[in-house]
Amino acid sequence: MSRILLIGGDGGKRRFYFEQAAACKGLSVDFLDWKVLLGTDERTGWRSGTEGQQNALPAGKESSAGETMRQQNALFTGKDLRQCVVKIDAPAWESSRLSDLGELTDQYVEWLHRLSGLPVGAFLNHPLEIAEVLDKRRCKEKLIQNNVPVTQMYPQRFSCGEELISYLKEHRIGQVFVKPVRGSGAAGVAALRFSPGNGRMALYTCAASEQDVLFNTKRMYRLEGKKAADFLDRLLKLDCVVERWHGKASWQGYCYDLRVILQGGRVDYILPRLSKGPITNLHLNNHSVEFEELHLEGKTTERIEEVCLRAAGCYPGLGSMGMDVLLEQGSLEPRIIEINAQGDLLHRDVYGENRIYKRQIDIIEKMLHDLPQ
Repeated sequence: MSRILLIGGDGGKRRFYFEQAAACKGLSVDFLDWKVLLGTDERTGWRSGTEGQQNALPAGKESSAGETMRQQNALFTGKDLRQCVVKIDAPAWESSRLSDLGELTDQYVEWLHRLSGLPVGAFLNHPLEIAEVLDKRRCKEKLIQNNVPVTQMYPQRFSCGEELISYLKEHRIGQVFVKPVRGSGAAGVAALRFSPGNGRMALYTCAASEQDVLFNTKRMYRLEGKKAADFLDRLLKLDCVVERWHGKASWQGYCYDLRVILQGGRVDYILPRLSKGPITNLHLNNHSVEFEELHLEGKTTERIEEVCLRAAGCYPGLGSMGMDVLLEQGSLEPRIIEINAQGDLLHRDVYGENRIYKRQIDIIEKMLHDLPQ
């Protein structure tokens, strides 16, 4: 029986390439689907090491997932988690409605808190720290308190579009990002251009509106005038952070930012994400290049790594994390945009050498070696 346990969504690339990396080292991975984990005690019992005592997440509704899941769960019944290292991947969200983001994230945070109480030998990423970085405001405040350079977040909280527009007029601010506090993959993110002089505005987002309901999509939209104002008003009702729209570095006519993967206290991978627009997420028909193609000076690369390592030091319980990093236009000074504790899947990597997951396996092997016998 394996001493590596992966909790996640079944059938995804994350599981496939993580298991492939383990197999390259002659190791196996036990897998537990979130849907099984959140079922009844009978189907999720794990032995805590205390005689006669079961320790699992509290029971949920009985699942009709069938015999396959029951057999899968039986693999973990009686497993002594004190001798295991556990990796946690996020569950698959089943709703694209932005209004559901808060409830879904709150539910996930509750599950993470329950997981933190299990008698596990070690977590690759501790569930409480995964939960903390899910909150963009809380995460950025922590980075600021530790003097980590970040993209500027305005301290005010805006409950409607009128409040934000008044603030932009008063302070003569022409462009900002508006982001739901909870969510990932650019869900609900909007880039707003506003002219304080004449009040004209343009808004860029991958969210769409249908019958006054906002949905996340995989394409970009540009809204102007009343449509932009109405969208902004609905978006701000979701609890959002508002950030300065910093000018990004450019390369061959594209602006870009970086996804930086830090694992085990070092930078393992830097992926430039290129876009003609303000939002660079790759699933929005943007593209990536190898970091070396940017031909940045050595001192710039060193500064990127220095800033990222300082940010990682704020979350010592995260053995693997993805950071979105902006390089200021002109100076190329790095700023942390946000941290993702489960941002380790990069298609350019897994379709190549699969270095990120192979490095995770190396880290987990060391963690297993260090567990008390």
